[in-house]
Amino acid sequence: MADNTHISRDDLESKFRALQADIQGRAADKKQSAIALGSAVASIVVILAYLLGRRKGRRRASRVEFRRF
Repeated sequence: MADNTHISRDDLESKFRALQADIQGRAADKKQSAIALGSAVASIVVILAYLLGRRKGRRRASRVEFRRF
């Protein structure tokens, strides 16, 4: 019933390296997604701040007419 196969150090190292490569690949993919999402959110925030600032400036701005005598 008991199988007498021995697990060598090389077997463990190869499995751990494969696992580590897989995890690093997934982390790199998630990092790219996070950077893209962060830049999109930052762009939206800047655009909203600009538009809301323009609107507020229009409400506060006084209309001045210059007339020549």
